[in-house]
Amino acid sequence: MRDATPAAPAPFPGRDGGATGAPRRPRFRLAAACAAVAAAAALLSGCGGDSSGHASAHTESPGSSSSSSNSTKDKAGMDGMEGMDDKAMGDPSATPADKIADAEITRGAFRLLDTRPPGMDDVKGTAWLAQHKDGTTVTVSLSGLKPGAAYMAHLHAQQCSDDNGGEHFQFRKGGATTPPNEVHLMFEAGKSGKATTTVNNTRKTGENAVALVVHPREAMDNRIACADFEF
Repeated sequence: MRDATPAAPAPFPGRDGGATGAPRRPRFRLAAACAAVAAAAALLSGCGGDSSGHASAHTESPGSSSSSSNSTKDKAGMDGMEGMDDKAMGDPSATPADKIADAEITRGAFRLLDTRPPGMDDVKGTAWLAQHKDGTTVTVSLSGLKPGAAYMAHLHAQQCSDDNGGEHFQFRKGGATTPPNEVHLMFEAGKSGKATTTVNNTRKTGENAVALVVHPREAMDNRIACADFEF
């Protein structure tokens, strides 16, 4: 009797109905590989490794990480100003802070901020803060501005190096965002790009108002320059 020869395994049907010579490998291996690639891509993106350049497009410059929240606070200070006495936000004819007798006077030179809008690279000037028996007087003098453009300046509670001045100084913290609880100066640049104005407040700031920040009237999140006061 002849030895029985093992029968060859039956061919597996192919996708087109034909036979194939070997069984197909399970598809879960391909799925697992895809999942691993996706996970690696997600990890790379989360670590700042996006090679498409989108990550760098949203990188903020130093000192401007809170510019969005600061601009919201700046804009809030504009509410309720309609109809306010112009002298509450500046009087070019008032006695400048550095000319007030028997006052404690501090001054600061403006330095440019990284949030300034285009065309403001030549802005420079000085701010003065005087405290006296009648309260506080602040004077600002600037050059290099856009002729005819309107600007605003505010006393701030933080130094220029600290979040570009941070929040506005307030006599009563959490109170009104308008004068007299805050100190605002509004002014317009002349034909030569220069501007000077002074504002008075009946209260003393003490050593809590440490900087003055200036920005365009219509673009309050574009802080141009900041001056520190040293007490």
